Amino acid sequence: MGASGDLTTITDSVRDLHFADDMSGRAAFDAMTALVTLRNLIDHHAATVVGHLDRLGVARDHGRKLSELLIVMGLAPAVASRLIRIATARAQLPTLGAHAADGAISAEHVDAVGKGVDHVGKRSAEPLDDVARLNIVTELLAQFFSGATPADIGKRARRLGNQAAADTGGLPASEDRNLNALVHDVDGDGRLQVRADLNTEVGEKFSAAMEELAAPRPEPDGSPDARSTERRHADALEALLDIAARSGDAASAPRHQMLVSVPADTPDLAELPFMGSISEAMLRTLTCDTTATVAIVDGEAVPMEMSKDKRLFPAYLRKALHKRDQCCIKCGVAASRCQGHHIVHWADGGITVLDNGCLLCPSCHADIHHNGWQVIMGHDRHPWLIPPVAVDPHRRPIPAYNRRTLNLDNLPAAA
Repeated sequence: MGASGDLTTITDSVRDLHFADDMSGRAAFDAMTALVTLRNLIDHHAATVVGHLDRLGVARDHGRKLSELLIVMGLAPAVASRLIRIATARAQLPTLGAHAADGAISAEHVDAVGKGVDHVGKRSAEPLDDVARLNIVTELLAQFFSGATPADIGKRARRLGNQAAADTGGLPASEDRNLNALVHDVDGDGRLQVRADLNTEVGEKFSAAMEELAAPRPEPDGSPDARSTERRHADALEALLDIAARSGDAASAPRHQMLVSVPADTPDLAELPFMGSISEAMLRTLTCDTTATVAIVDGEAVPMEMSKDKRLFPAYLRKALHKRDQCCIKCGVAASRCQGHHIVHWADGGITVLDNGCLLCPSCHADIHHNGWQVIMGHDRHPWLIPPVAVDPHRRPIPAYNRRTLNLDNLPAAA
C-alpha cells in the first residue's frame, strides 16, 4: 500500500479511537502518554513532508509562499512557521532529527533546539562547524530531557551565545543588531500584541521617545493624569506612528493612510485590512481627520466611492488650528501630536472649516467619540469641552487648554 493509503488507514484508526468513561487513572495516564508520542511523531512526519513540498516547489507552482500554502491547508500561522523552521533545521542537525523520529520530543522542543543553534551561530564571530553544532544540540537536548520547557531551552541557548561571542570576539548581546526582532499578531479579541527584542542603541531611542511622549499630563480639572503607565506608553506609541505618518510636519496630510472598507448595505460591518472588523463608533472616529481613507464597497468588495480629500483638514486650516488652539484642547499635548477633529462630525454632515474644527491628541479624540466628552464652539469662536456626567454631574463647560486662565464664572454660550 502506498503512503497515502497508509495514512488513510491510520487516520481512520485514530478517528475510531474510543476511551471509556469509566477508565482507570492508570489507563488514562498510559493513553495520554501514547497520544503525546503519537502527536510528536505526526509533527515529525509533517515537518518531513513540508521539506518535500519545499523541495518540489509545490507552493511556488501555485503562486504562493510555502507558509501561505500550509495556512490554506488548515494550519495556524504559528504552526506553519514552526514546521518550516524544523524542516530547514533538520538538514543540518541529524541528531535532533533522530530524536524527533523516535517520537521522544515535541515539535515545540525541536523548534526551540533548532532556533537555539541558529542563535548561537549568529552570536559567534566564526561559522559553526559540524562538531560545534553537535555539541550545542547535545547540550540543549540534555536540557529537554531534564524537563526544560522550550522557553528554558531558549534561555540556555542565549547563555551559550554569550559564551560563543566572548570566545570568538563577537559582539555582546546588548549591542548585536542581528538579534533584533519585533513580532506582532492579532489576538482573539481583535487586539494587536507586540513583542520586541532590541539592542542597546535602538532600545535607547525607544526609551527616550517613551520618556518624552508618555509624560503624565493633568486632567482638564487639574487633577493628576488618570492614565496608567501602560496606557501612557501605548498612547506614546500611537503618537510616534502619527508623527511618522506626517514626516514630522504637523501641518501636512499623512503620508500613508489606513484603508477602511465599508459595505454600502451594512456599514456596521466596516473593517480594516490588517486588524479586521471595527465598530460603527470607531468608524465615526476614523472619518475625522486621521490617517484613514474610507472606501464604500459593494457586495463583491469593489469600491463604489472613496472618501473625499475635503474630509481632511488641509495645510492652511491645520496652521489656523495650531495658531488658535496651540495644543490639544483637552490635555495640552503639543499641536504636532494632534489630529483635527470635526465638532459636528464629518459623518453627520459637518464641514471642514475652522469654526467646525479643533485640535485633539489621539487619546483625547477617543474620549470625545467613546467616553462621553463633547466639544462645542463658543460665541468667542474658541472650542469648549463638556465633560460627561461621571466626571462632572453638572457638565459645566471647560475652556480649551490654552485658555484656562479665563474666569469660568463667565462662560460663553454655545454657538
